[in-house]
Amino acid sequence: MKALKHTFVGLLTAGAVIAHAGSGLAQECKNPDQLVFSIIPTEETTQELDIYKPLIDKLKEKTGKPVEFFMPTSYASVIEGMVNGWVQIGVHGPNSYVLAKEKDPSLEVFATYTKAKGHFQEEGPGYRAVLVAKADSKFDSIESLKGSVVGLADPASTSGNLLPRMVFGEKIGTGPELEKYFSKVVYTGGHDQSALAVKEGRVDDAFVATHRLDNVIDRGLGKPEDFKVLWQSDLIPQDPMVYRGDLCEPLKASIREAFLTLHEDPASKPFFDGIKSTKFVPMKDSDYDIIRKLVAAEKAAGQ
Repeated sequence: MKALKHTFVGLLTAGAVIAHAGSGLAQECKNPDQLVFSIIPTEETTQELDIYKPLIDKLKEKTGKPVEFFMPTSYASVIEGMVNGWVQIGVHGPNSYVLAKEKDPSLEVFATYTKAKGHFQEEGPGYRAVLVAKADSKFDSIESLKGSVVGLADPASTSGNLLPRMVFGEKIGTGPELEKYFSKVVYTGGHDQSALAVKEGRVDDAFVATHRLDNVIDRGLGKPEDFKVLWQSDLIPQDPMVYRGDLCEPLKASIREAFLTLHEDPASKPFFDGIKSTKFVPMKDSDYDIIRKLVAAEKAAGQ
């Protein structure tokens, strides 16, 4: 009986060890041999890849791993890449981050960038959605836009869809159904495309992020005097830098260090000049609660 008791206790102990080991395996963090990095698309995503080279080089240096760039085709492609685990680090829009985190709650925001003052962009870690029309057009007020053709960026865009539908829509009394106010709503594919569509007369007006409008001007594709602003939103947080939550903590720390210390490296100046920024600053998930509330309101309105 004594021997049997020892055997039983031994089996219990072994079972506990196996259960604990199994639990540890289930929660084991990931330390991939290679990292994949992506950004939400713009008109010049290929050019931005060159701009991002100092950051990618710093990521390689700090993590000791090769870093590949995933060329996005849409906001959704970046979301799906991160949710499905084959993109480990991504630059999202505030809205696309909230949508991605709904699909995978383990995703973690860790930084954003502060913007330098530009043509329409204010200095700091925030930006606005602006509704712009061609400067020499007949449109001179929100009321005059009724029945016009309006451009939106992407269904997952914050300033190019969410804010127009939930904030501007409330102002004009339509709620998210802008189609009740404008004769046609066109998704252009991005903020740069929206600004160019206004300049070229393909849409009458468009909602654009202030820093993205600056990008168009700084690339010589337009001038500040080509546009007039007929509405602007309150400030919202800049694009979040996000990594997968299942990465091992030392790897996450190395990624954060690469971003948050990049401005200390003289070789990073072309990068920060290229994105009209001064440095990255830490951010947390709750900083995007304002966007989360708008997303929830949009869903409620659609039910």
